This record gives sequence, structure tokens and C-alpha cells, in this order.
Amino acid sequence: MTFQKKDMISVVLPTFNRAWTLAKALDSALAQDYLNREIIVVDDGSTDGTRELLAGYKDKIRVLFQDNKGVSAARNLGIRESRGSFIALLDSDDAWEKNKLSCQMAFFQSNPGAMICQTEEIWIRKGKRVNPKNKHKKPSGMIFEPSLKLCLVSPSAVMIKKQLFDRKGMFNEAFPVCEDYDLWLRISHDTPVFLIDTPLTVKTGGHGDQLSATHSQDKYRIQSILNLIKSNVLSPDHEQAALNVFKEKCRIFANGCIKRGRKEEGAHYLMLAEG
Repeated sequence: MTFQKKDMISVVLPTFNRAWTLAKALDSALAQDYLNREIIVVDDGSTDGTRELLAGYKDKIRVLFQDNKGVSAARNLGIRESRGSFIALLDSDDAWEKNKLSCQMAFFQSNPGAMICQTEEIWIRKGKRVNPKNKHKKPSGMIFEPSLKLCLVSPSAVMIKKQLFDRKGMFNEAFPVCEDYDLWLRISHDTPVFLIDTPLTVKTGGHGDQLSATHSQDKYRIQSILNLIKSNVLSPDHEQAALNVFKEKCRIFANGCIKRGRKEEGAHYLMLAEG
């Protein structure tokens, strides 16, 4: 398949104090067999030697620096500064198989109406390969309703036409976690998210500096669903599905708060669940 000059991919890689794993991610991006691409690394105020590591790559990458504002702000900066018509996100603790970008670009060439697709993943937890549970199985197409309960799209696995950000907005910089869940819901309520059923992304987890380990994810998922319901963009069926999951998550979060002695917070979320 022949790719056009306009089909430039901008790889956006945010990082914060990940010098210990950043090179693996960067090297996997540089090893891609799709050559019409730029690699943008956004250093979100690292203090661990990341700057020195990045300097060694010289003109192979573009590096942007910002004060520590979080992963959403870092991704958004990279997207705004990108020159490609496609955006491929890569987290600094993940990596790609060498044909990841070319497979996704071939998909877009064959499906010109598609706006976003993701690949299957290989999961590594604490250094060992693990199999995702059935609930994590990625659907393809109109994935909004199954995506309400948990995040079924991985930032490192997606490629997105840049124009989709103009329609849907970018990552919510007020969210320390679940910023990806929030964006995928805003996209998927009316836009199919397609799956390339080949594991081309290596997703690594289980290390102590993961943001998801230090924040209550359901609190932000609840806020995300509420924002979406209030935006009045959902179809009646999607609104009802969102409301059902919203109430369920409010009840679960409320009970957790009460168990941990945060009775006032728990009462607030129980009230939301009954509203």
C-alpha cells in the first residue's frame, strides 16, 4: 500500500521522572517501519535525569519542556505543537512492535471514514506477561456503553486523526487520572473506535509511580459521566445507560467513603445516586 506525503504521524510521548524506562518507549517509536513521522517528547518538569537522557537523541526527536502540570497538559501541548494529520500517543512506560504505526495507517487507508483506531495489547505486570480478564476485552465500533463501566481504550494503543480533537476537545487537565476514560467517552458516544485485533502495543504496569495507584479512579469517572450527561449530546438510550452507570458508581464510591470514615463525602455520593 502506498502512503501519501500528507499522512504524517505525530507521536506524542509525555514523561515525568521516567528516565528508568523512557528509553525503551522512545527506541520503540524510533524503530517503527513507518518513516513519515515525528516524535514529540513532552517533559512534564522531570527532575531525575530525563533531560540528559533526551539530549542524547539529538535531532531524532522534538523535545518540549513545561513545568509539572500533569499528563493531560503534557499530551495537549504535544498535540497542539504537532505537525502530522494523525496523532499516535505513547506513554513513557509502554512500547510498540515495529509495525504498529504502519498497520494503523494501512487501516486508515482502507477505511477513510474512520477517525480513531487502537491495537490489541500485550500486558506486562511486574515483569511478567499476564492475560487480560474477559471484562477488559476490547470491543470494536460503537463502544460507548461497554466503555462506561471501565476504560476499554489504551492511550498507547490508539491512533487518532488530529481533526477529531477539534471536534471533541482534548484531555481534561483537571483530571489527575481517568483523563483518557473521559476523552474516550466524549468520542465514542457518536464515533466508532475500531480495533486492529493484533497485539502491537506492549503495556507495562504494576510499578509504584503509576497515577492510577494513588487516586480514586471512580471519583473521576463519576465526574466524567456527569459532565457528559449535562452536555446534552447523548442520545436518549445513551443518556439512560450513562445515568445507570453513574448511579451505580456513586453507590460503590459512597460505600467506600463510609467504610473509610469519610461519612460526609459518602452521604454526598449517596444523594447523587438517589437523585
